[in-house]
Amino acid sequence: MLPYEHIIVITKESKVPVYRQIAISIINAIRGGTLRAGMQLPSSRELAKTLGVHRKTVIAGYEELEAQDWITVVPRKHVAVSAHIPLLKPQKWSEPSIGVQTPYSKNLHVPFRIIETHSVDENSVSDSDIMIDDGYPDVRLSPIADLLKIYRSLTSRKHTIKNANVGTTRGTLKLREELVSYLSVTRGINLCVDNLLITHGAQMSIYLAARLLLGNSSAVIVGKPNYPVANKTFEETGASIIEVDVDDRGIDTDAVEKICKRKKIDAVYVIPHHHYPTTVTLSAERRVKLLELSKQYVFAIIEDDYDYDYHYTSSPYLPLASGSHNGNVIYIGSFSKILDPSLRMGFMVAPANFIAQCTALRKIIDVGGDGYMQNALALLLKEGELKRYLKKAKKRYHQRRDFLDTLLKEKLSRYVSYTLPTGGMAIWIKLNPDFPITQLITNTPFKIIRWDADRNAFRFGFASMDETALAQAVDALETRLTKLELLF
Repeated sequence: MLPYEHIIVITKESKVPVYRQIAISIINAIRGGTLRAGMQLPSSRELAKTLGVHRKTVIAGYEELEAQDWITVVPRKHVAVSAHIPLLKPQKWSEPSIGVQTPYSKNLHVPFRIIETHSVDENSVSDSDIMIDDGYPDVRLSPIADLLKIYRSLTSRKHTIKNANVGTTRGTLKLREELVSYLSVTRGINLCVDNLLITHGAQMSIYLAARLLLGNSSAVIVGKPNYPVANKTFEETGASIIEVDVDDRGIDTDAVEKICKRKKIDAVYVIPHHHYPTTVTLSAERRVKLLELSKQYVFAIIEDDYDYDYHYTSSPYLPLASGSHNGNVIYIGSFSKILDPSLRMGFMVAPANFIAQCTALRKIIDVGGDGYMQNALALLLKEGELKRYLKKAKKRYHQRRDFLDTLLKEKLSRYVSYTLPTGGMAIWIKLNPDFPITQLITNTPFKIIRWDADRNAFRFGFASMDETALAQAVDALETRLTKLELLF
């Protein structure tokens, strides 16, 4: 008899049930040619004794194999490998592939596209004691508990269970209705439910818009520097990316105009509030000019207003989408900066015909969102809880911004320079030329999520840290920069 104790490998620590491990091992042996078509297998009693397991476990494994037509079981007579299995060349017993490697241990050998990744993984997990993110909300202040309470309530109601998946490809009607009112009051955008698409975060909205607007012969203007994931999305469409400098008043619209005079532009991507990564706000003058250029040269404006809600020293500028734009502005927003970065809930505002096509494209990659979560968010908006949270969060984030400002001036003024942003959740900090950012982040007890070697700068997200954490982070930076000062 074959040495089944070597053919069938059982790992007690595995989360896979033992009967499944028996079935998988026998399937691998059949596929590998060790067990051939028609070959008889040990009885359940014999195999149980050989493997040191309960007979019922072996019976369950055999039943699994029979259900998948790998074996034939003749009650009280024999168990045999199915006669329909093709003859395969046996493998050597010494080969480690039996029970050790899997088909996925090897690379795919057929041609496929290679997507280039960024040199800096902005979402990497870190074991560092101190994490300096690029502008995350403080989940401890978030109304996530209230949202989940509503979510659980909705999952227990017969009516909401029945309608949970209705209309989720575009977004549930309840959430879109609440957003119509919310965006009108908070941003002055005149819209209806047909102008709204609910997405899995702002990034999906950017992707859908790019896929419909751009192609191999297209050109899109972006700020320099810019949100790298947006740039990558535009690159994937085959479009030419034209970078325009961003200064302390936002993207240079005079430069945009010069480009439009000599070249057909299909879209301009702009972050009007707290530009990523530099945190500057697009000036009123440039907002007006960009809208005029869009009308004159007929290009779309992709307005990524990811953290509109956070302003501290003044009221925010109204979005470009609230002005006169003849439908040329595609407005993108997100609730991830309010609720939780891991809760992917974004939205797009655009003319109804564009939303319809975005919905059709979205169906190809995603049949719809979480109806329970969308309706829970709708209730949170309707009851005014989100407005109350934002008032509380803005006050706390404002305090943290000012606290960090004080720390930076007291401890790091000879090493860094920055312009204090009027809102948002991060400060763009430039290191003095004598202190390279690449040296700052090497072998340190802290991790900086977003840094730029070309500009020798990094984003310091303050919203997610309380005063103690901010002080610890600045102290760690000061210690590192002092050491670098001695070295240089």
